[in-house]
Amino acid sequence: MQNRHQQFAAGRVMVMAAPNGARRTQADHPALPVTAGELADCAASLVDAGVSVLHLHVRDTEGRHTLASDAYRAAIRRILRRTGNALVLQVTTEAVGRYTREEQMSLVRELRPEAVSLALRELCPDDDAEPGAAPFFAWLVAQRIWPQYILHSVEDVRRFEGMRRRGVFAQEHPSCLLVLGRYADQQPGGPVELDVLLSSADRERFPWSVCCFGSREQQAMLEALGKGGHVRLGFENNLLLADGSPAADNAALVRQFVAATEESPRRPASADEVRDAFIHGAS
Repeated sequence: MQNRHQQFAAGRVMVMAAPNGARRTQADHPALPVTAGELADCAASLVDAGVSVLHLHVRDTEGRHTLASDAYRAAIRRILRRTGNALVLQVTTEAVGRYTREEQMSLVRELRPEAVSLALRELCPDDDAEPGAAPFFAWLVAQRIWPQYILHSVEDVRRFEGMRRRGVFAQEHPSCLLVLGRYADQQPGGPVELDVLLSSADRERFPWSVCCFGSREQQAMLEALGKGGHVRLGFENNLLLADGSPAADNAALVRQFVAATEESPRRPASADEVRDAFIHGAS
């Protein structure tokens, strides 16, 4: 018998967008959104393109990555004003070498967002960190905050599966994002890397999504679509269309993928369908 996330994935694909990330600037692409107003404009265009979940990074007044709750609130207000409930807003807790585990968890407790992404190697880097992280993970579930755990390697995937089996996440089916490639050393990802990560755990037991650094993003997203996964696209990971030409904006990357789903039995999910599957119906 299929569990809830498998039933959802049978006919729906969650399309997430990561429009800026922590490191890129408008020197990398002039359409990369930085300010709250730019993020709101970008969010509106992404809704029109078919996105249901926005992975949100915010910047300080100098354009640097920040986990300041007031910066998040300002951006969230502007985005909600433009898009209403048409997007699930997922805030990042990415450390980028600037923030401690305690500061990352403190942000979430203060902000109480609808959804949050958590790098497993940052929030719970080893077995010794589990007693400190487990109560936070349980608190997220109790507060109906949807966590998505970011996994960068085979080791991360194996740890995630072990922790899931031991109940550390306080959920039977926690959600994860598999990262293909690396930003720091300009290492592109691709479908072969996805197969390696998927073979490291029982992927039927949890909902998984994929993001991919570099020009093979579209190829990797289509591979995930065919294997029952969900996708995250955007300028955080890639600036190019599948033909190698620069994307005009984030929405162009999304439209390219959504057009390809017309030949798939899985159609892009709405934000409310995502909420029903991952937040209201989480287990």
